[in-house]
Amino acid sequence: MLQLKQVKKVFNKTVAVDNLDLSIPTVSIFGLLGPNGAGKTTTIRMIMNIIQPDEGEILYNGKHLERSDLLKVGYLPEERGLYQKMKLKETVVYLARLKGLSSAEANQSVDEYLRRFDLSAYSHRRIQELSKGNQQKVQFIVSVIHKPELLILDEPFAGLDPVNQLLLKEIIAELQGRGATVIFSTHQMEQVEKLCDRICLINKGKPILNGDLRQIKKEYGQQMLLIDYDGKADALADLNLPDMQIANNRLTCRLTGNLNELLLSVTQRVQVTRFELQEPSLEQIFIELVRGAENS
Repeated sequence: MLQLKQVKKVFNKTVAVDNLDLSIPTVSIFGLLGPNGAGKTTTIRMIMNIIQPDEGEILYNGKHLERSDLLKVGYLPEERGLYQKMKLKETVVYLARLKGLSSAEANQSVDEYLRRFDLSAYSHRRIQELSKGNQQKVQFIVSVIHKPELLILDEPFAGLDPVNQLLLKEIIAELQGRGATVIFSTHQMEQVEKLCDRICLINKGKPILNGDLRQIKKEYGQQMLLIDYDGKADALADLNLPDMQIANNRLTCRLTGNLNELLLSVTQRVQVTRFELQEPSLEQIFIELVRGAENS
């Protein structure tokens, strides 16, 4: 369990993180979300002990994080931090040794990861000679090479094609299966929906949404109704439904009332051939809550 209790951080009178409370369960994949400048990276750097909170405390398994705990942590920062003049394999082996792997363990694990990421042919290339996407893959390998108990990923999919994004997700699932806890920060909401079981949305350093993702989608979003029909679009024009759109014999609207009553109104005007309820996307909830917070 990772806990943040009333954590606060101020830079030059600007409050970056404001009394943040978080509880991240063991073996969960936790999404830390928010717009630019919300305080996500500052929060991650405090968890990693790179900077210290001005107030509050951060506990890992009930105690303050110590330097020895960091050997059990994997961290992929948003900014690349590899040694550009070093060769790929020697870079990853060196960093794996710093995380406690023996020389034999490091070489074996590195070879396996280079194979999985189709990087074996580049093992003797200097980091600066690699593409941005390949450098991102190397950074990810460095963060997981020691099989961490706690893995923190800040925009891990940046610069990766769909095939390598899928591979990252497979490895994240493998680590979770071994008991790892993953903190995942990204702007790609569709990736959060596929991976995370719990999320926290912060804005201006404060949490505005926190909890189980499935429950949040039930509570905070209104379902969209899609209706395919045969008939004239003009017959539906007087319905005046929330966010109603009509195109190509399909009506879409936001469901705010009784579904049966709405369908009855539509069937009195046209012949319904199909209808579907869609749950709101996390992106829709994210945008609405952030805009609402800005306007309040």
